[in-house]
Amino acid sequence: MLVSQPSSRPANTDTTVSDRALLERRARLLGPTYRAFYRNPVHLVRGSGVWLYDAQGRKFLDAYNNVASVGHCHPRVVEALSGQAATLNTHTRYLSEIVLDYAEKLLGTCPPHLGHAMFTCTGSEANDLAIRIAQHSSGGTGVIITDFAYHGATIATAQLSPAAVGAKGVPAQHRTVAAPDTFRDHGRAAHAFASNVAATIEDMRAQNIRPAALLLDSAFSSDGIFFPEAAVMREAADHVRKAGGIVIADEVQSGFGRLGQGMWGFANYGIEPDIVTLGKPIGDGHPMAAVLVRPQLVASFGSNTGYFNTFGGNPVAAAVGIAVLEVIDGEGLIENARNVGAYTGDLLRALQGRHGMVADVRHNGLYFGVELTADGDDALAAGKTSVVVEAMREDGVLISSCGPRGNVLKIRPPLPFARDNAEQLAETLDRALSQW
Repeated sequence: MLVSQPSSRPANTDTTVSDRALLERRARLLGPTYRAFYRNPVHLVRGSGVWLYDAQGRKFLDAYNNVASVGHCHPRVVEALSGQAATLNTHTRYLSEIVLDYAEKLLGTCPPHLGHAMFTCTGSEANDLAIRIAQHSSGGTGVIITDFAYHGATIATAQLSPAAVGAKGVPAQHRTVAAPDTFRDHGRAAHAFASNVAATIEDMRAQNIRPAALLLDSAFSSDGIFFPEAAVMREAADHVRKAGGIVIADEVQSGFGRLGQGMWGFANYGIEPDIVTLGKPIGDGHPMAAVLVRPQLVASFGSNTGYFNTFGGNPVAAAVGIAVLEVIDGEGLIENARNVGAYTGDLLRALQGRHGMVADVRHNGLYFGVELTADGDDALAAGKTSVVVEAMREDGVLISSCGPRGNVLKIRPPLPFARDNAEQLAETLDRALSQW
């Protein structure tokens, strides 16, 4: 049985004078849109593996940042970056063997129908490009997303991100469907997901809107982290294809071994997406991203519209990308995500037995959603969730929250996360929950 012990870490509830000055400077220089994590923001100065260090030298277990997919400042990745940066960095309108080497290696991790790689600098750009390709190739305009999705920060992707702009920010030609919530109402929304997509397509047709794409995050990360039945997901994809649209798998958060069953989250459902979008985890945090696509979809797009991104797919990014793939393979990180993920899931489910407010534990590999409840009061549950996240931060473990109600703990550590890290996570969460 997991037994909660008093924390040996010093409490750090007050922002230091220097950090207050830093926050004031940040507000003055960056403006009001830059929000910091935590009531008492963390002033980070160094990272290594699954650890982050603040300006006072305090060590934090990072159980949140998937961007540093193979661990913060991985030596192999840093070496590849610095070596190529010291040699050459330019764009893809010049010939570069290393860019082609990377494209070949990246496509080699995917189903063979995905034959082209197109590079960008961010996941937002990748999703933006995917939407352009989908609309061009299908002749449609409408995109179907889940009702609390997040897909990016460009104009096009922000409008397809109700988590950021709210439902009223989604343009009229697009549609939202209920996320496949496997917990609430006995999983009714999850079982009905495919039929909801079909009904949405009919609604679009009734309004003379032609469907262009179904755009889905394979882990429904912002919606609350769900892993619905594979058959339902395949059926939803079939509905879209029969309507002339295409299927886009947003793998920015769920890809690159995160779910522990292989490289890609969509493979868990047996789906063959027409386009796959990737973000910064492919570069361990280096600003790089990609679109992997069926060649026939870009044949006309390439000749009629074209695409160029000055530094998307630059040689430094390619060197970093190759290093990340080599680390994932060489260090067995997919297997680690599977094994340590299962162990972590067991520890979190043990907490469910100890704490009545833990209503559900959902996980796949090293991706966890822990839903907290408070006697049916969503606002109270969200408040408690926020308090738990803050308590974890003060106790030396970084996590966050998600979901439309803000009551799901979002736990998504770097892939080298080990069993002892899982134990520290569970013990710290046990202490945070015990205050209720």
